[in-house]
Amino acid sequence: MDINKCIISASLWAAVYLLFGSAGAYNNDKPCAPQEIYNRSGICVCNATYCDTITKETVNPGRFMAYTSSENGLRFQKVTSLIEVFRKLSDCSTTIELDPTTKYQTIHGFGGAVTDSAGFIWNNIQDEGLKQALIDSYFSDTGLEYNMIRTPIGGSDFSSRAYTLNDYPLDDKELGNFSLTYEDYNYKLPMIKACIAAASSQVFMVGTTWSPPAWMKTSGSLTGVGFLKEEYFEAYANYHKKFLEEYKRNNISFWAITTTNEPLNGVVDLPDFNCLGWTIEGMGSWIVDYLGPTIKNYDSTIKILGIDDQRNTLPIWFTAVILKRPEVAQVLDGIALHFYFNDITPPSMTTTVLKDYPDLFLISTEASITETKGVDLGSWDGLEKYAVSLIQDLNYNYTGWIDWNLCLDTEGGPNWVKNYVDSPIVVDAEAGVFYKQPIFYAMGHFSKFIPRGSRRIKSTEKYNCSNALKHVAFLTPENTIVVVLLNEDNKDRVIRLKFGDNQAKVLVEGKSIITVEFNNEVQDDSCDCD
Repeated sequence: MDINKCIISASLWAAVYLLFGSAGAYNNDKPCAPQEIYNRSGICVCNATYCDTITKETVNPGRFMAYTSSENGLRFQKVTSLIEVFRKLSDCSTTIELDPTTKYQTIHGFGGAVTDSAGFIWNNIQDEGLKQALIDSYFSDTGLEYNMIRTPIGGSDFSSRAYTLNDYPLDDKELGNFSLTYEDYNYKLPMIKACIAAASSQVFMVGTTWSPPAWMKTSGSLTGVGFLKEEYFEAYANYHKKFLEEYKRNNISFWAITTTNEPLNGVVDLPDFNCLGWTIEGMGSWIVDYLGPTIKNYDSTIKILGIDDQRNTLPIWFTAVILKRPEVAQVLDGIALHFYFNDITPPSMTTTVLKDYPDLFLISTEASITETKGVDLGSWDGLEKYAVSLIQDLNYNYTGWIDWNLCLDTEGGPNWVKNYVDSPIVVDAEAGVFYKQPIFYAMGHFSKFIPRGSRRIKSTEKYNCSNALKHVAFLTPENTIVVVLLNEDNKDRVIRLKFGDNQAKVLVEGKSIITVEFNNEVQDDSCDCD
């Protein structure tokens, strides 16, 4: 978006907000350096000397802070206004009633993935200041404040080649040749360490295997339909343990591992990249008899997350597996699900399948825009897809949300099978810049303002004569209330956030996402947020 258009848009928006509150440049934040993209929302450009920042403001008593990003070019536009006594003006005064005394799941965090490709792209940025700006944009207090990272154990499609950490010799059941690779030492580990150094809170690491060594599989190949040979069940469990040991030697500890990335891919032969299929009985036996004991005996604090596949596979990789081996529910700590095909799979499926297993938490471990087959610079549609899924998932008790690659090149790779996708940050190495996509800001409207330990609270929309407004609300450890709202309509709307006898009256621009924060002034003796 042209910088003059952006300034005009921001100025008009600030003028309108004089009726509601005041806008300003707080904490010396650097605004977006916009670049116009035809028929798109636009992107923010970072170079060696400049990159936009966002700092969360302290909420003053009796006031609220609102942060808006819009299709028209706003990016975390800040506005503050007074809390008022609630007034229902008409039956069409759209109101979201908040009840901070009714609490649901506790949040683990938000983040993205350090793949070989992301590490390669980041490592190839020539200017050290620009490299740090990319890391800070995600993990620092002036960025999105990410606190989770997922990384492949060995190779994935977002690598330059197909490989594992023990390809040779064949039939090496004792894993005597297990070792980290050039990609670990030069791409993933340096980027992970930079992320951890920039973060102000602990970064939860999640490890996932795409495929074991080909000699462990019935197919003898890293790709295509293939299952783990039963004689290698113990070796495959030890493969995960050895990975954890090697990364710990490099000062990286893991919060969780998953039970294999997208196992359905190795059953139906859909993708061309690394995968492993399972039978129902085989998966249950491996988790209960091998993976569980191996990991818990090594470090009982490491979480084991089941499925790591699409939501629509829950009946296969959970319900059916549990029927064969009920003990799986005791071994697993949580369920990992992916973002893809969520628009055709109702979120109520998670409630239906997991209702008898309240001790298992639910987390989203991968998301990307795939329909464009690569990068779609400035796409607002991408932001809306992310925001819809985030709000929906969080309202159905997900405790965290991890995006896919932290950065990619302008093609949406590198990817050894050319399975290109979009990314929140796109690096143009030749130009010496990187671009922040709208989906970058979609993630930030949640990760920046919903810290670990926050609890989702009850929120109910009332008095609405227009389309329902997608929203989710939280009580933070600082005893503030955070509400994220998505306006998919083209027209502006005035929304009342009611809590107790008070309200925050918020102007929500058409085609925008807004995060609102204010102090919790509803008395609750059971509040554990202090």
